[in-house]
Amino acid sequence: MSLCEINFLKTLKNNKNRLMGLDVGTKTIGLALSDTTWTIATPFQTLERRKFKQDIIELKTIIDKYHVGGLIIGFPKNMDGSEGPRCQSIKQFSHNLLTEIAIPISFWDERLSTVAVTRTLLEADVSRKRRQEVVDKMAASYILQGALDTLVRQEWKTDDLTHEE
Repeated sequence: MSLCEINFLKTLKNNKNRLMGLDVGTKTIGLALSDTTWTIATPFQTLERRKFKQDIIELKTIIDKYHVGGLIIGFPKNMDGSEGPRCQSIKQFSHNLLTEIAIPISFWDERLSTVAVTRTLLEADVSRKRRQEVVDKMAASYILQGALDTLVRQEWKTDDLTHEE
């Protein structure tokens, strides 16, 4: 497979597979899974980064076990919309991932996702230790939910067009 626009993922929806969101950092990878209807993103797990091959083995195991049909990877653009070094790192990670796992990947603009999640956790009075444990998988869920919501909105627009007279 390859990198694709998010619209392409709609063609893979079959009520049996899921999408997985990734918040890829230098030390961890936050993971979130959708339900099989692609409606709700749920924080799933945080993987500690090791060697790339080990990361791939863990990801592949999860992808196979949970019938993941596509990945949504957070793409950390700068606030002005430009791409910095972190974007290059995500592109390289995705390219390397595609050489090992045949799965479609879409990028999702993740600007301020970690900030939003951290703010929510602070408002919920979650301890600093607990925030550190969950922030990456929560950010992955935030990223994935944004993509799912967009797919649903596009589905509604398509349905509206097919029901017009």
